[in-house]
Amino acid sequence: MVKRILITGGAGFVGSHLADELLSHGYEVRILDNLTPQVHSRNERPQYLNDGAELVIGDIRDPETVIRALDDVDAVFHFAAAVGVGQSMYQIAHYTSVNCNGTAVLLEALTKKKVERLIVASSMSIYGEGVYCLPDGARVEARERSLAQLSLRDWEIRDNHSNPLQPAPTPETKTPAIPSVYAITKYQQERICLTTGQAYGIPTVALRFFNIFGTRQALSNPYTGVLANFASRLMNDHAPLIMEDGRQRRDFVNVRDVVRACRLALESPAAAGMAFNIGSGQSHTVLEIARAMARILGKESIEPEITGDYRKGDIRNCFADISMARSILGYAPQIGFDEGLSELAQWLEGQSAVDCVARAREELVTRGLTL
Repeated sequence: MVKRILITGGAGFVGSHLADELLSHGYEVRILDNLTPQVHSRNERPQYLNDGAELVIGDIRDPETVIRALDDVDAVFHFAAAVGVGQSMYQIAHYTSVNCNGTAVLLEALTKKKVERLIVASSMSIYGEGVYCLPDGARVEARERSLAQLSLRDWEIRDNHSNPLQPAPTPETKTPAIPSVYAITKYQQERICLTTGQAYGIPTVALRFFNIFGTRQALSNPYTGVLANFASRLMNDHAPLIMEDGRQRRDFVNVRDVVRACRLALESPAAAGMAFNIGSGQSHTVLEIARAMARILGKESIEPEITGDYRKGDIRNCFADISMARSILGYAPQIGFDEGLSELAQWLEGQSAVDCVARAREELVTRGLTL
């Protein structure tokens, strides 16, 4: 019997790729999406969305819409969310409403229309700072940097003797630090889904996504991700803007690897009740990423602009330990970073981008959210 899967927020970047993945493996797919203007320039079905996916246009916060979308559904991927660390720090009510209240509406509906599995999109942002190594090799959970330290443009994570610590892969056992409104809402989404799932007998899995990149990212949305921001700037012959000194490290994972992990979470019986890191298991500095993007776009002459600013809610280093996803889900990244960048470059050739990055940065400056 063919399973029908609902993807909330499924008309966007990751959700549309997941629809492709599920359809190619014999599932039926229904998508619930409000086609928000920040992501979708027009209030109509995106051209890239698979013709085999049913689209229901509506808001995750509307109980009647959610109940209707759940009709005859066997499993749910909950991706519907407002996304953006910086924006979340001043659109607090909006992020809380969409991410927290929207999830609550979905869960109440699921208590009446139970499904075989619920998979919720969590985020690496819940960790705050990642894990670090002491000089003797011992792993520690670092203290958050103080505003006093950051005001001196001292960016590194340091031990009690002011020695800089070396970043290490972050496992799921790391204590959440949730340094932004966005991170708080994602942690609430994760915990309320796992808790409700356990209470009502709905096998639930949380996937903590790291920095996802690939085709179909909303290039004119300055909150969509750092690689898309760099591409948007470069396509308009503007220098990529980099906070701090550019040496902060992140884990960049291709969207096709991410949606493969999503399908494995749907199909793996042992995954129920657990949270998994979904990343590449590798790290790059933000400055390296900006220069790589310039290279693939043929814009090497445009050097990134290092602003020396700090955005409140940001962290220094965090990249994934994916050993648990490997062992339990059977997840193994297959798209190398260079291969993924080349694929992205080919897609960008047919795209246009409105550069809104500087305007978004000004929003933060005006509200005192940068140092």
